[in-house]
Amino acid sequence: MDELGRMTIEEFKHSEKTPIIIVLDNIRSLHNVGSVFRTSDAFLLQGIYLCGMTGKPPHRDIRKSALGATDSVNWQYFKTTEEALLQLKAENYSIWAVEQVENSTSLANFKPQKNQPLALIFGNEMNGVSDEALKQADGCIEIPQFGMKHSLNISVSVGIVLWELLRKK
Repeated sequence: MDELGRMTIEEFKHSEKTPIIIVLDNIRSLHNVGSVFRTSDAFLLQGIYLCGMTGKPPHRDIRKSALGATDSVNWQYFKTTEEALLQLKAENYSIWAVEQVENSTSLANFKPQKNQPLALIFGNEMNGVSDEALKQADGCIEIPQFGMKHSLNISVSVGIVLWELLRKK
């Protein structure tokens, strides 16, 4: 760990965070949840909001893919995604769903507003971001895809979107 220059959990908790919160809208796979924790740790995110049926720590299947990130990343659980989004709106977050919808903004063209925290909603593996959450979002970001399959695993989508946003910063 010393050779890699990694922070301790205590250093992570007290470090300045990237002002992004990931909102998981009814995610069924605990491995996806764990992977999102791990990616959120890697990008030093503000936190994760776990909503609805999304599993929450402590759970062995989350721990298996999170590799300790459930101890470092701040998270909150909400009974509904709508409840989480209302709180984020009250805290002046810009809220964007990552979803394939009409009039979505390509990730390549998306530019977050400076000095405004950002919340990114990722939806259920089968149904995507819920209609209720889409109605509350400020817009939708779409990851360009070119093959036969027009969907990505949630944990992959989170990594792609975060990398692109932080690369642009």
